[in-house]
Amino acid sequence: MSDIIQLLPDHVANQIAAGEVVQRPASVVKELLENAIDAGATNIKLLLKDAGKTLIQVIDDGKGMSATDARMSFERHATSKIQKAEDLFNLCTKGFRGEALASIAAIAHVELKTKQDNEELGTSIKIEGSKIVSQDFISTNKGTSIAVKNLFYNIPARRNFLKSDTVETRHIIDEFQRVALAHPTISFLMHHNNNEVYHLKGSNLRKRIVSVFGTKMNEKLVPINEQTDIVGIEGFVAKPEFSKRKRGEQFFFVNDRFIKSSYLNHAVVNAFDGLLEQGSHPSYFLYLTVPANTIDINIHPTKTEIKFDNEKALYAMLRATVKHSLGQYNVAPLLDFNRDANLDTPYHLNTKTTSTKTPRISVDPDFNPFKEEATKQIHTPFKREPQTESWESLYTSVAITDEEKQSELFDNQQEIKTQKTFQIQRKYLLSSIKSGVVLINQSLAHQRILYEEFLESITVKEANSQQLLFPVKISYSSAEIEMIYTIKTELENAGFSFDEFTKDSVTIKGIPVSVTESKITIILEELLSDIDLEVPGASFSHFDVMAKSFAKTLSIKTGTQLSEKEQEGLVNDLFSCKEPTVSPFGKPVFKTLTLNEIDNLFNS
Repeated sequence: MSDIIQLLPDHVANQIAAGEVVQRPASVVKELLENAIDAGATNIKLLLKDAGKTLIQVIDDGKGMSATDARMSFERHATSKIQKAEDLFNLCTKGFRGEALASIAAIAHVELKTKQDNEELGTSIKIEGSKIVSQDFISTNKGTSIAVKNLFYNIPARRNFLKSDTVETRHIIDEFQRVALAHPTISFLMHHNNNEVYHLKGSNLRKRIVSVFGTKMNEKLVPINEQTDIVGIEGFVAKPEFSKRKRGEQFFFVNDRFIKSSYLNHAVVNAFDGLLEQGSHPSYFLYLTVPANTIDINIHPTKTEIKFDNEKALYAMLRATVKHSLGQYNVAPLLDFNRDANLDTPYHLNTKTTSTKTPRISVDPDFNPFKEEATKQIHTPFKREPQTESWESLYTSVAITDEEKQSELFDNQQEIKTQKTFQIQRKYLLSSIKSGVVLINQSLAHQRILYEEFLESITVKEANSQQLLFPVKISYSSAEIEMIYTIKTELENAGFSFDEFTKDSVTIKGIPVSVTESKITIILEELLSDIDLEVPGASFSHFDVMAKSFAKTLSIKTGTQLSEKEQEGLVNDLFSCKEPTVSPFGKPVFKTLTLNEIDNLFNS
């Protein structure tokens, strides 16, 4: 039998490796930004077009590469970060595998320009699908500029799996934020489709967090600082009253590397025990510094998972440190029910300079405890009814009362006969039908009704908008502003009207008719979260996500008392829908119980 095992060609091996390293445009952004940081850059620019599908360009002022290094950097497993296996346990750089550039070059058009400080000319290399098209000497600035164009051009199946520009942009911004937060002393600039998204100047940690997430973040932060032999912990946690319903602003950095750790997250949440509402999540920006030989980073290609030598000790220290800071800054109050607050000495009281005075006793010589009692009037428990004008009026009033009672009785009987719906536990509606009864979930039913109304108004009809007397200005982070701007047209079709967009706020001057002013912020926050989690593949998807989000936010919640007319209106509107059986999220809206099924309940 002939031999069947053979070595794969390099370009095939590179495409396979690219499947691990490059999952989406955000993966390319992460790798290129980390390479720029490893090169010692102090200013880094990120330029994007079409959410990175058309162009991802990173320009830095680092040390650059020689002509030989520039050529070698695109070979598999070629790296300047490590030389032997032992170096894996003493890493001080972001990258070390030597796979990123080779993988990126296998699935895109790459153009590299680089120059070292002591060289007169730099090097330019163009690569398409792992094949070097040209290599020339050029005049360029010190540092490296690498442009990745037409990502996944030779793997159309992978390109089709990419989500909408809004979602892909959100993932890129997430990666950009992680790198920018890990290195506050480096200046970062980000442009998307020629629009400036971020312009972050080198500063301290607190200013970097505020510049990324908006000026309102400053008042939310509680500083954390603890140094031990095992770990150094610094950073910030947000005050409990600013907790969020989603896990958005949660960042762990170990030795300036962003990581994900559910174990350490549990330690922080445990420190907030008793301070958070049900379903809320704390925000935190925590930087851990540990000896490089006590962690293992070489677990996953994305390098976001780390194994620690002493996880239990880290857990205990992190929990204690966060709890201590919350107490130190009077965020977590100490309750002592045995202490009398009246005995507390005010802080401003100086016992040395303040002289104590003997309390004066005042006496009222005219006070007579019996005087008030003597003047009290005796009230009888009986009350004399006013006399009627005549004896005839007495019988007339009685007759009228009996007639009113009789009419009320018959009216009530008529109401009972005509009433078709009943509310159960302020959650379900019970309605009778010919074959039996139908049990309807009022919240899910209202979601279906609102979903179809919004979808029709957004896509078919022209949505009605109500102008606000005073425009509402809402603060957001730059990333959220960018996301709102990308779906601005869809929001306007839904009935929103915008007045002004700035880097950290948006001004709204008109809202849909069915939306109240108090719910504007809630609706937009829910919408941004839903778009972040959704998987849209067509232009119609944004409308669908928007309609679902509006329906979920504005629908009647469990526990709402409905009048008889509201109940009947809800039932009628539900069965007028095109798809009344399921909610927009695929849950059953109602269950039918036939007479035979009811009879079987009592015959069994």
